[in-house]
Amino acid sequence: MSKPSLARGTRDFGPEQMAKRNFIFETVRRSFQRYGFLPLETPAFENLSVLMGKYGDEGDQLLFKILNSGDFTSKLEDKDYTEGYKPLTSKISEKGLRYDLTVPFARYVVMNRGTLAMPFKRYQIQPVWRADRPQRGRYREFYQCDADVVGTDSLLCEAEIVNLLHDILPALGISDFTVKINNRKVLTGIADVIGAGGMEGPLCVAIDKLDKIGKEKVVEELAERGFSSDSITMLDPIFSLSNSEKPFEALRNWLSGSEIGLKGIEELEEVWKMVGLLGLVNPKIEFDVTLARGLSYYTGAIFEVKANNVQIGSISGGGRYDNLTGTFGVPGISGVGISLGVDRIYDVMEELNLFPENQTTSTKVMISNFDKEAFEFGLSLLPKFRKAGINAEMYPDSVKLKKQLDYADRKNIAFVVLIGSDEIQSGKLTLKNMKTGEQQKLSIEEIIPLLS
Repeated sequence: MSKPSLARGTRDFGPEQMAKRNFIFETVRRSFQRYGFLPLETPAFENLSVLMGKYGDEGDQLLFKILNSGDFTSKLEDKDYTEGYKPLTSKISEKGLRYDLTVPFARYVVMNRGTLAMPFKRYQIQPVWRADRPQRGRYREFYQCDADVVGTDSLLCEAEIVNLLHDILPALGISDFTVKINNRKVLTGIADVIGAGGMEGPLCVAIDKLDKIGKEKVVEELAERGFSSDSITMLDPIFSLSNSEKPFEALRNWLSGSEIGLKGIEELEEVWKMVGLLGLVNPKIEFDVTLARGLSYYTGAIFEVKANNVQIGSISGGGRYDNLTGTFGVPGISGVGISLGVDRIYDVMEELNLFPENQTTSTKVMISNFDKEAFEFGLSLLPKFRKAGINAEMYPDSVKLKKQLDYADRKNIAFVVLIGSDEIQSGKLTLKNMKTGEQQKLSIEEIIPLLS
């Protein structure tokens, strides 16, 4: 029999790792709730008709498809096997694992819009799946923490997202980060002024890879995607504009002939102004004209967050989507949201040693087990600890003390209550501090406030 193995791009998380992950989840959840977002969950898989066509061609290829149950080949004909994988896939698979949380959220809004109070603010913390090539910081199964607002065009939502990120990341210990911001209208305007109107989609997909493949390869890809040499030459300012002293002013001059481009600049300036009005001191925000976000549904502001001094991709991203619900037959419901990648945040916190020490233990006190009498006496104490909110357990077997203490040590249990005949008679229990080795004789009434 072969040894079991993990599927590539997935990971197990033991108790120690889960304590750390739960610290992230709880910190993020508290911030989401503080900003008025309500919880939501959607199924792990959706109909492919819901998922396909929402993420661009590259995104569609990364969807995990689920084979139809039963004899999924029974209705196939010989010609179906020669038409290519896309037509074949549509005949043998009707469902797929969700690629993100935004599209399922849009589907939920459309199906429940009559009962939702608009604007509707929701947060969602669930895993997503992508058939990507696994590498450091990139997994095939990973958690996202999303917060979205739909039903309003107000740029207050964008400014609130900036504040929300400045609330969450320092609470996790990540203080050195940058929130990069751009606007898809600006990118549409750039496509207009370089003579490539209507080609903002391919433009975004190509320049979104600038960090990964560099300027030269981006230029090559633009040529492959049908951009003329003149258009590519006219695009040159994009590679240096973000570093200019007054980027919005320089951008306004460049895009003076594009109404939609100027609208994007106006929206960016308004977000910067609102962030200031919200009282955020020294915001870690930066305009990046090359920030594109490859997903095709973004129409306005786009965000990406990088943890500085760590060699890993973005730890958060999002943006404004004016018509995502329109793909489900209900146009005109605008939304904006942000997604935090828990797995990358976890890796950043591990690398920088940011997890609090007390996140690595679940049991605070263990009661020893020497014999039947001590066992029964200990059982009466166990619920008292738990009712006081103290995580407690009892060693289940009557074995040598060394084995019990070794167990407590391996589990990082902070205290052990030792119970023998003297303790039972006097009611004074021996409380052993596993870190210092110090022992005290105390009653249960004295121990509980000490450990609370």
